[in-house]
Amino acid sequence: MNKNSPTSQPLALGIIGLGRAFSLMLPTLTRHPLLKLTAAFDPRPEARTRFAEEFNATAHASAEQLCADTAVRAVYVASPHQFHVEHVRLAAAHGKHVMVEKPMALSIAECQAMIAAAKATNVALLVGHSHSYDHPYSRARELIAGGDYGRVRMITAFNSTDFLYRPRRPDELNTTLGGGVVFNQAAHQVDVVRLLANSKAVSVRAMTGNWDPTRPTEGAYSALISFANGVFASLTYNGYGHFDSDEFQDWIGELGQQRDPERYGTARKALASAATQEQESILRAARAYGSAGGVAFREVPAVAHNHFGLVIIACEKADLRPTPHGVLIYGNETRRLDPLTPPDVPRREVIDEFYAATISGEPPLHSGQWGMATLEICLAILRSANQGKEVTLMHQV
Repeated sequence: MNKNSPTSQPLALGIIGLGRAFSLMLPTLTRHPLLKLTAAFDPRPEARTRFAEEFNATAHASAEQLCADTAVRAVYVASPHQFHVEHVRLAAAHGKHVMVEKPMALSIAECQAMIAAAKATNVALLVGHSHSYDHPYSRARELIAGGDYGRVRMITAFNSTDFLYRPRRPDELNTTLGGGVVFNQAAHQVDVVRLLANSKAVSVRAMTGNWDPTRPTEGAYSALISFANGVFASLTYNGYGHFDSDEFQDWIGELGQQRDPERYGTARKALASAATQEQESILRAARAYGSAGGVAFREVPAVAHNHFGLVIIACEKADLRPTPHGVLIYGNETRRLDPLTPPDVPRREVIDEFYAATISGEPPLHSGQWGMATLEICLAILRSANQGKEVTLMHQV
């Protein structure tokens, strides 16, 4: 079956968790022609009510009820990280294909349990979204595979944001519960460099920053990853950032939206208005889907493709830089843009891959094994920083 055929049947999707991840994916979920939002579960009654009304869909009182719903063919697990393993196993037990948000889980053992559950019931398991789905990175990989620019030698990835100063729940500031930038942001960078290196990662050496006692988790990291084919990649993320690296992308934001640089400092200003954790949680809840008085969701128009900061691929004959508008190619004598048409559906690639895996049985790139390999590197970043030494990897694909 052609996954883009107009006669293809939409995939009936159930959602577990109507939080931030769901909100960010909503423009994709509502606009992709091969998807039908069918049911959802969230512990917040107001979110369930909004979902049922907005999409003429079923709101369930538990994750188990959703997974048992015979109208649902696949499940998107967008619950907090610590619940991923429970919800993936539940969906698989009911024969539902599963897409689980990154990070896949909080331990290798949890990943292995999820992979085993999907295998036991012969359902597809994908990990996403992550920015390695973004078209600029897949196009860069195609250009590399074409051979005109020689082999990849080195990859540099850099991102600077105010991530740690946006309103957070207490668990989002607790590393053991999946909080901090390593669990929440490193998965994006790791996925991107793994895609571009096109080789098994071998080892990681890293340092992390935990510099603000009022935000007691990792807010920054730098890591060096070595790959079996000789490529090495440096990854830096600063979630304490005063500098915003979207300045390197002509003020196109991570979601492909046009940003206003004059809105500098708005996250810190908002956070400063919250004197207590309870007040911060109220600010956090106000951003959530279904919040009282809020709109159903806010869709910021995408004028270009998604991205995750500055990425430079040093090849033998050229440097390649994926951007929201295409891939910049810096050759020996010329600099040119390999352009990309702006997306009709933001993050369409995520659902394309999920649909192909569930309906056509195509092996997904972002499989459970892929997600486990990415998590292993995130865990290695934390371990390397804590132990002050290089960490050898064991679960790479």
